[in-house]
Amino acid sequence: MSLFEAVAILLAGVGAGTINTVVGSGTLITFPTLLAFGVPPVTANVSNNIGLVPGSLTGAYGYRRELVGQRGLVLRLLSASVIGAVVGAVLLLVLPEGAFEAVVPVLIGLGVLLVLFQPRISRRVTARAVRRAEAPRDRESAWVWPTVLGTGVYGGYFGAAQGVLLMGVLGIGVPQDIQRNNAVKNVLAGSVNLVAGVIFVVVADVDWAIVGLIAVGATLGGLLGARLGRRLPPLVLRTVIVVVGVVALTTFIVK
Repeated sequence: MSLFEAVAILLAGVGAGTINTVVGSGTLITFPTLLAFGVPPVTANVSNNIGLVPGSLTGAYGYRRELVGQRGLVLRLLSASVIGAVVGAVLLLVLPEGAFEAVVPVLIGLGVLLVLFQPRISRRVTARAVRRAEAPRDRESAWVWPTVLGTGVYGGYFGAAQGVLLMGVLGIGVPQDIQRNNAVKNVLAGSVNLVAGVIFVVVADVDWAIVGLIAVGATLGGLLGARLGRRLPPLVLRTVIVVVGVVALTTFIVK
């Protein structure tokens, strides 16, 4: 690994940690960066997943004030995320590498589309939150738990735009404001990365140099996302993610 590659991966980790805390699409920054430097897809995915864990934890810690009073909700949905993460990680390890290489362009494309439509999702979530103020519920809808489970499977397998998926689910199914849902999202997405990462450490091929660089960058990014991310123009973040995602898709097509 050259100095240029190391710096690029470190900076990608900072960007991913920040974006994961605010939006939830950081993998669309780090994963294509690793592919561009010739890292095999499965190794890149595994190493990226482990490296992003510290950033997820710092992002969740940064939103700790919004988590006050949400212990019951978090514990209920955490069980779904953990089960889903185990299933997704196992699928990544047991399916042929060719299957992952075939499905990655689809997953990246899905992630890009989710980021593009995130403003529309947010508007609908806000509208529903206003309506809930008129007719509030005591807890989440029954369909939220199995949907979070499915999101955990996706996150354990790949995870790009997992946070956008979770925000859509929580925004529609959990009767509270967006910032509190974002805090729950950070905990759930972080738990998926952590559980899948533990499995990968034990049985997968991990590039620890990549893990270290992404971990340092993502930790800083998680703190930045929690403190400053709300002030960053959403259009700028989405544009960067979409551009990187399109570059990644182009790389796969050319390959």
